[in-house]
Amino acid sequence: MTTSPAAAASDKPDRPRHSYRRYVVWGVVIVVVAIGLWWLLAWLFKPKPTPPPPPVPVVTAIAQSADVPVYLTGLGAVQAYNTVTVHTQINGILQKVAFVEGQDVKAGQLLAQIDPRPLQAQLEEAVAAKARDQALLVNARHDLQRYETLASQDSIAIQQRDTQVALVAQDAATVQNDQALIDFAKVQLVYTSIVSPINGRTGVRMVDAGNLVQTTDVNGIVVVTQIEPISVLFTLPEDDFEVVNGQMAKGQLTVTASSRGDSKVLGEGTVLLINNQIDPTTGMVQLKATFPNLDHTLWPGQFVDAKLLVQTRKAVVTIPTAGLQRGPQGLYAYVVVKPGNKAEMKTIKVSTENVGSPTTMVESGISAGDQVVVDGQLRLHKDATIKVVPPAPPPSQ
Repeated sequence: MTTSPAAAASDKPDRPRHSYRRYVVWGVVIVVVAIGLWWLLAWLFKPKPTPPPPPVPVVTAIAQSADVPVYLTGLGAVQAYNTVTVHTQINGILQKVAFVEGQDVKAGQLLAQIDPRPLQAQLEEAVAAKARDQALLVNARHDLQRYETLASQDSIAIQQRDTQVALVAQDAATVQNDQALIDFAKVQLVYTSIVSPINGRTGVRMVDAGNLVQTTDVNGIVVVTQIEPISVLFTLPEDDFEVVNGQMAKGQLTVTASSRGDSKVLGEGTVLLINNQIDPTTGMVQLKATFPNLDHTLWPGQFVDAKLLVQTRKAVVTIPTAGLQRGPQGLYAYVVVKPGNKAEMKTIKVSTENVGSPTTMVESGISAGDQVVVDGQLRLHKDATIKVVPPAPPPSQ
């Protein structure tokens, strides 16, 4: 079939119109795809919000209101209440040692025996001499009675009677001297039995039985120390003298003695005296305390820590010393604030008493019942959220 030229001419303008539409559609599609890709990429690479920091784990404690004892501490040395070096008071052979080294002895208990035979012989000699002189005195007195009768009758001279009076007085003095020798010999005989002068504990034996002991021996026989009760000498700074002296005027002060290594309490006693002068070279004042020491936990020569109770503060706020922090503005502590579970820094004022103890007395800045941070403060900062955790268990041995 043959197409006419007119019909062919009418079909030519339609082809460009369809091509233009296709271009428009594709352009729209490309724009839509580009916008979608742009939104997709923007969503994929959008910066994510920074998560809040995790809460800081801390350990807390509640501020308490309590009666707090106030102590003064010093270094002390244990001293025997009494110390006696037992010497012999006579020369002689040591027959027997009647004690065991380290034995507890009572006052008057036999410690050693010296050979008493030479002194017993001296005593018997003095007794015999007195008997002889006593007989002479009796005879002289009888003669004096006769002379008195004869003198009254003018049968003898008065001088003879006076001579007899003097002889009687002389014999009486001789008898008195003999009695003194007897008493002296008895005392010397008593000294052959050496006894303990005090209640205490014996030390190392200085001499063995069979040796000659003399009054000039330097070491003696044994040293007896009284350890029930026992004394502790300790020192405090002179700045504490006024407080201690004032409290002692009100009554007895209690002292606690503790071992220096592990602070184990060894005993409790009372202050006996404050020394009558302050050491000008060290500025320390010495005090002496007495302890019952029934269980012998204190021993002469031992060094201890002495804690002197001077007073008891009533109803004061206390916090663990671990909660204290020091900054440019002075001392402060972190207190838990609720709601929000945050820690707020508070400036505080503390008491200067009981420095070094596990708890500190707070004068201002914290009230009883406040929750104080005692561990983990170094990680805290402004507006930090906290998480209260239990304290770590103590390390195993």
